[in-house]
Amino acid sequence: MLVHEHACVRISPDIAFDKAALVGCAVLTGFGAVTRAAAVRPGEVVAVIGCGGIGLAAINAARISGAGRIIAIDRVPQKLDLARRFGATDALLAGGEVEAAVLEMTKGGVDHCIEAVGLKLTAELAFRLVRRGGTATIVGVFPEDTKIEIDAAGFFQEKRIQGTLMGSNQFPTDVPRLIDLYLQGRLELDLLLAKRIRLDEVNTAFEDLKTGATARSVIVF
Repeated sequence: MLVHEHACVRISPDIAFDKAALVGCAVLTGFGAVTRAAAVRPGEVVAVIGCGGIGLAAINAARISGAGRIIAIDRVPQKLDLARRFGATDALLAGGEVEAAVLEMTKGGVDHCIEAVGLKLTAELAFRLVRRGGTATIVGVFPEDTKIEIDAAGFFQEKRIQGTLMGSNQFPTDVPRLIDLYLQGRLELDLLLAKRIRLDEVNTAFEDLKTGATARSVIVF
C-alpha cells in the first residue's frame, strides 16, 4: 500500500502481523477512547456500551488504567462472557432495565460511559448513565444526519458528552506503546482475534460483523 510517511510507524518484529493488524483500528480506537479522550483515572467506575472489538479494547484499557469497576453492556450474552475475560467486573444484558440496574449498582451513575455502538438510543443512554460530573464519550459512528436528544438538566449536574475520532490517538507513539503492552502480557489481542480468513471469505466476515457473532476477523493473504 502506498501511503505518506506520516501514516507509517515502526513496530516491533516480535509481534505477529495478524495481531498487529488489530492494533491499527479497533484496539487503537477503544484504548484511546479510555486513556486519551476520557482520561480514566485509577479507581473510577467505567461503563462500556457495546462489546465488539472496540468495546472490548475499551474494557481492556479501563482495566490497565486501574478503573475500580468496569460494567460491560451488550445484547449478545457470548459477548458479555468475553467482556469478563477482557477485564469487566460486571456484565449486563442490554434491554429496558439496564439503565435502572446501572444507576442502582453504582448508587447514582458511572464516572465514564464509553459508547461503542453508534446508535441514537445508546448515545442518549450513555449520557444518562454518568453521575454528576461524569463524562459520556461517544466512539460509535452514526449517520451524519442523526440527532441526539439529552436532558438539559444534566448540564446543571456538570455532566459532559464528547466525541472522539479513533480514540483521539497519537499514532506514532500509541501504536508502539500498545504493542509493548501486548508483549508484556497486559493488552489482550489473542482473544480479540476470533478468526483468520481467506480473502474469498470476506463476505462471511461482513455478515459476522452485522450479527455480532465474532469480535474481529483478520484476512490472511
